[in-house]
Amino acid sequence: MQRTLARRLQAAVIGDSDPPGHVVRMAEEAGRLLARLGITVVCGGLGGVMEGVSRGAREAGGLVIGIVPSSRLEDANPWCSVVIPTGMGHGRNVLTALAGDFVVALGGGAGTLSEICFAWIHGRPIFVLTGAGGWADRLGGKALDARSSSTVRACASLEELERALREAFGALLQG
Repeated sequence: MQRTLARRLQAAVIGDSDPPGHVVRMAEEAGRLLARLGITVVCGGLGGVMEGVSRGAREAGGLVIGIVPSSRLEDANPWCSVVIPTGMGHGRNVLTALAGDFVVALGGGAGTLSEICFAWIHGRPIFVLTGAGGWADRLGGKALDARSSSTVRACASLEELERALREAFGALLQG
């Protein structure tokens, strides 16, 4: 039996702040997909994957929440609908990871890895889009440790990500 929510699903989208162009394009397409499915995008609010997913979601009519590391609202990328300044630096990574019902990872370095770990520990399903490099590709569909707190699903394409989201969240999605 599918559960129901009185609010929209939220996806924490994480990844490189300075990725190659093809990864930014992947993030834009992921943002469009999430918006089309009625999912609110939550991200770190800065550049790279964060700006790409924000742009894609906003252009598709979606809502984007940027959780920025500084105390300045104006540090967020221009595509964020809502900005939450934390003044926490990398400490904001825990907020970003926990603000999603699930996490979508594209590429990523140490900051992305920390968000993946927080998502794992706190039981958020993790979907990795492979082909972007970084921790998303290294992790693939593997568990992080012996605890069974979460799941990791590797998706080789946006079509595969959409199928995985439909399997996981079914009636909670639009489109």
